[in-house]
Parts: sequence; C-alpha cells; structure tokens
Amino acid sequence: MPKELNFLSQLTGSFSQSAAGNPTVAMIEAAYRHHGLDWRYINCEVTPEKLGDAVRGARAMDWAGFNCSLPHKVTVIEHLDGLGESAAIMRAVNCAVRRGDRYIGENTDGKGFLLSLAGIVDPRGKRVVLFGAGGAARAIGVELALAGARAILVVNRTAERGMEIVRVINDNTPAKAELTTWQREYKVHPETDIVINATSIGLYPRVHDRLDLDIESLKPGMVVADVIPNPPRTHFVKDAEARGCTTVDGLGMLVNQGVIGIKYWTDVDVDPSAMRQKLEEIYREE
Repeated sequence: MPKELNFLSQLTGSFSQSAAGNPTVAMIEAAYRHHGLDWRYINCEVTPEKLGDAVRGARAMDWAGFNCSLPHKVTVIEHLDGLGESAAIMRAVNCAVRRGDRYIGENTDGKGFLLSLAGIVDPRGKRVVLFGAGGAARAIGVELALAGARAILVVNRTAERGMEIVRVINDNTPAKAELTTWQREYKVHPETDIVINATSIGLYPRVHDRLDLDIESLKPGMVVADVIPNPPRTHFVKDAEARGCTTVDGLGMLVNQGVIGIKYWTDVDVDPSAMRQKLEEIYREE
C-alpha cells in the first residue's frame, strides 16, 4: 500500500541585519534534528525598510514564529498583533509567536538569562549590579525585577540611557532601581549578590577589551554573569573565576533563549545540551 508522504516542514526563522554572524540558526536547527522535528529555521538578512514585508511574508507562508535581532526589536512591534507581559513593559521584542492567526511579541533575552541562573542562584531578594543600558540590559533588568530581585543598580556611561531602564523597572515592578554613571574604575559593593556584564565589551573581535572594573572588588560569594557568547570565556568571566566567584557565560543565555523560543513555537521542551554542544563546536578556542 502507498504511504502518505509529507514534504511540508514547519517554518521559523530570524530577521536581522548582519545576519551572517548570527549562530542562532545552527543552534536551533541542531535542536530540531536532535528531537526529530520536521521544522526549519531560516536566517534572513532584512533591512529596516523591508521589515514589514518580511513579517507579511512570514504570515503568508504560515510561519510558526520568528526571532528579531538588531535593529528590529522595537520597530517590529508595529507589525505584530499584541505583546506578552515583559515585552510590553520593556517595549522590545525578539521573538514573535503565532497564536491562532495573530503574531504575539515576546522577549526571550531576559527569560533566557533567568533560566541560565536556574540552579545557581534565585534572584528573589537579591542585590544586582547591571553593567550596560542596551536592549539586553533592559530585558535582563526587567525579568530580574519581575522575578523578585530587591535592588538593581544600573551602571552606564550615559545617564540618559541608563535612566530609561531605571524608570521602566521602578514604574512597572516592585524592585528598586538606581543609576550610577560609569566615569571611572567601578568598585562593586561587597553586599552585591549578582554582577552582570550586559555590554558588548569583550565581544569578538575586540576580545582583549576589559570592563573598567576593580577586579579586587569581586568577592567569592558573588555570582558573575556575562551575556557575550563569542568568546564564551571572556576576560570578565576568567577574572571572576580567579576571584572565586560563581560564573555564568554568555552561551547559557543564548541556549536558553533557544529553549524558550522553541517551546513557544513547537510546544516541545528541547534538550539544551544539543544546542550548547553545537555552539561550543562553533566557538571552540584554537
């Protein structure tokens, strides 16, 4: 008897600029293969003026969802049909999810970061120092606040951008946020529980750049995290390890963004180890 054949894969993907440098496609397709899912992830170079066309194309082709990276995380909102809770607070989306005939914007940046902390530290009641004021910092700050962090100190060189995050957190969550402008070598207060680099300092190719930070102020009881995936072991991570801190590298956040995004799209809980293994192969130090 002939058997039924199906050559129509479920589609997901990503819209960004500088898409060629985005490893998410390799990571997510590794998870799809590992779990035997007939799904595909298409990495697309999309300019700002073509973003609306790209979203309409995804609708027309019945994509289950897509990621948005720079520079589309804010402007994509006007092309969507609604926002999840944290995305609505931070006004930034990196993951669109088809629910019925609607695309709902979510943000997995901060959620992925929180998941990378699971089993290491519960942010509830903790004091946090957060370096940076870009999209990743905003997402991480909001999610930490929603997860119960008591105090979040944003450390940034420009007061205007830093205050945007402080206001978002203070106006929408129970946490208390403050800003310190970063004009000289920063010393972490000894009562800090979690220290996070959410800047691009140390990102390839400028791998030898270091945060303007007094390394001696990092204490063994602190959890120190970097969002940079390339290289996974930044100088910040290595310096913190040398001080006896518990460290979390940028691959953890990236992998867990993938776990959450795939769950949104497929309703499957994927094994993060398949994605991490693929990223470690990509970023293996020579």
